[in-house]
Amino acid sequence: MLQTIVRNLVSNAVKFTVKGGKINITAKSLSTDTIEVSINDTGIGMNKEFIENIFRIDTDTTRKGTEGESSTGLGLLLCKEFVEKNGGKIWAESEEGKGSIFKFSLTLSNNI
Repeated sequence: MLQTIVRNLVSNAVKFTVKGGKINITAKSLSTDTIEVSINDTGIGMNKEFIENIFRIDTDTTRKGTEGESSTGLGLLLCKEFVEKNGGKIWAESEEGKGSIFKFSLTLSNNI
């Protein structure tokens, strides 16, 4: 599940970042049993309203990537389900034109 979460978030970062942009992946310990993983990109970003809806199944978050790639938002819903199934949280921070940061936290005692 962890591989699926990271692969999906990195794939989205690539999809929404123009050629020559940057993507950084970091992980840090929040406590002795909790980690936080961040995928940060210099992509097209999202406005506040879009961010509020990206993890909701009842809202259309379809949009094209920087090279015209299709995107349905189903990957983010899968990430949310996998993270929460393992006792974690997932969220996004973004600003239009300045990129996005997707973060998730997991408790190490959960076996994903």
